[in-house]
Amino acid sequence: MVNVAIIGVGTVGKSVADILEKNKKLISARAGKEINVVKGVVRDRRKKRDVSIPLTIDINEVLEDDSIDIVVELMGGVDEPFKVIKKALTKGKAVVTANKALLAYHRYDLQEIAGDIPIGYEASVAGGIPIINALKVGLSANQILSIKGIMNGTCNYMLTKMRDEGVSFDVILKEAQELGYAEADPTFDVGGFDAAHKLLILASIAYGIDAKPEDILIEGIEDINEYDMDFAKEFGYSIKLLAIAKKSDHSVELRVHPALVKNSQMIAKIDGVMNGISVIGDFVGETLYYGPGAGGDATASAVVADIVEIVRAGQSSPMLGFKKPHESQILKLLPAEEMESEYYIRMKVGDKSGVLADITKILANHDISIETILQRPAEDNDKAMLLCATHTCKEKQIKQAISEIEALDALEDKISMIRIED
Repeated sequence: MVNVAIIGVGTVGKSVADILEKNKKLISARAGKEINVVKGVVRDRRKKRDVSIPLTIDINEVLEDDSIDIVVELMGGVDEPFKVIKKALTKGKAVVTANKALLAYHRYDLQEIAGDIPIGYEASVAGGIPIINALKVGLSANQILSIKGIMNGTCNYMLTKMRDEGVSFDVILKEAQELGYAEADPTFDVGGFDAAHKLLILASIAYGIDAKPEDILIEGIEDINEYDMDFAKEFGYSIKLLAIAKKSDHSVELRVHPALVKNSQMIAKIDGVMNGISVIGDFVGETLYYGPGAGGDATASAVVADIVEIVRAGQSSPMLGFKKPHESQILKLLPAEEMESEYYIRMKVGDKSGVLADITKILANHDISIETILQRPAEDNDKAMLLCATHTCKEKQIKQAISEIEALDALEDKISMIRIED
């Protein structure tokens, strides 16, 4: 028999307990041992929770109990969960967590502390999609050339509705909040930070690279509007918030931002609250993983899968996929200014002669060639929207050009830029 304790019995924690009870015989048969949830830790015992497990507010009742074999951490946050997991590991207890923010900052610390003690974290990335196991095991024969994913269902839902119904960002954000897809403070989701945390976890498994959120390019969807959606539709694109990792020579680029994606790409067909991740290996080619990225049951399913694997194996495979240092000593994080892409830029200008010539001259001075340019009337009668797509250039080139264009007297507003992902 294996005893499990859950720290944080909210939506996901309750679902973990329910799954382990409802599918007890099936799970025990697959694990080879009976698995029992013996205790849950909560902040407030007065809050009504529809669970049958004993509850406590004293976390030490779990951490100091030698009969508890596996601790499931579902607290949220970074600093406090790190202390809790660290103590659980020092007590010899296996750990399962869904805490992506914690792992974005402390995954290498935890790997060092754990040693051979298992840590499961499948639920930390893309909810019900088994992408962690795919990278650690299923694709372990391959060098991972790229990872490209829709890893935030809130943003994907909002962008899908903006495209299909022509609604504004503010309108659809309010709707997403009313439906429970977005928090009262939506910055973590719409600002790209949630997706960035998940990307960093996947990049560690794929490349052995230790980067923090502050080290990588992160942009959200807050500035996308109807002009951008119209441009995308006209030229056969969809706009998606993508988390991207690409390997080239001795470097890896990591970035999260909205992107124009050709509708012919599989990733462009993933709509609504669903998540999807494309992984390209040097031998297997492209594989695509699709499913619910959040929600109590989907996330709990991944948590229980980790519990089952720990019970089966006794010892887990290396937490981040490498038995010994390899590419972590070779691959470096590519600076954001050195990344290359095609770009779409939206400019609101005074509708008068010479403006377009000034803009194209600045772009040419930075060796940026234009592929497509459209002019649309702005809400103000004497203004125009210029929508421009460029050929491939470096990030530093387009940023310098944009800075100079924004200094023109004809510019009426800050320029908006979206990368084009082939």
